[in-house]
Amino acid sequence: MQRKILLIALIFVLPGCAARYVTPGGGVSLARIDDTQIREYYERMPASPLPANLAIVRVQGSGYVSLTNRGYGTGRYSVITTRDIETEAYIDTIRKQPLIAGVTPLGRMLLPSKLDSIKDLRLPAAQLKADMLLIYSVDTQFSVEGKSFGPLSVISLGLLRNKKANVTATVAAILVDVRSGFVYGAFEASATEAQRASIWSTRDAIDNSRIHAEKLAFDDFVNEFPAFWKGVADARVVAINTIPSDVEAIRPEQNTAAPGERYYSVKF
Repeated sequence: MQRKILLIALIFVLPGCAARYVTPGGGVSLARIDDTQIREYYERMPASPLPANLAIVRVQGSGYVSLTNRGYGTGRYSVITTRDIETEAYIDTIRKQPLIAGVTPLGRMLLPSKLDSIKDLRLPAAQLKADMLLIYSVDTQFSVEGKSFGPLSVISLGLLRNKKANVTATVAAILVDVRSGFVYGAFEASATEAQRASIWSTRDAIDNSRIHAEKLAFDDFVNEFPAFWKGVADARVVAINTIPSDVEAIRPEQNTAAPGERYYSVKF
């Protein structure tokens, strides 16, 4: 009799152990992977010409894993080289902006295996002859009836019946000068997928909600990029076309600058 009771108990317990979902790894704080001292921030100057070539890369926390993706590299962060929420259309949207000459995603072949700072991304971007580097990260939070589940949390599917569930995704980005490391600006976009948790009956169902929220956030991110870029480009145009009082422009016949660049001689 005791054996039968134990067997029945195992039948009910084991499926419950298997019916769970582990939330994916988190995003990465873009400030944390820049090991610059405060004084150096003020010393950095923008150096990109216009039109500019952009390189794009997605970074996540160290050891990032989801049901649809896995981060590359070891160190303080990892790089996502497989697209699961991005489409080809987003590259076209960015490429079509005024004063953008081209857009290239950073591929795994150029990335170092150890990733500790933004410089580890600027070097491969330089190999692609990129002028600016757009670095973005996706952070996704799950909540059920007000209880939050952070990165790598375990959600037991059998406890979710008739409860309100939300998945909130935030895409945060910075635009960096490849040559100097100067940060032109930062922006972000968020989206929430709300539904009854009873729909989360399987791991795939929860992950589909996660992917949908991240795609919505990424779409908003791409839609907000033109306004962000306009501010950066307008300021850069003014800087390029402004001649400081202690320099004089080189005559056209002496100018060997590449298109979009100007050379100046300093008065002594």
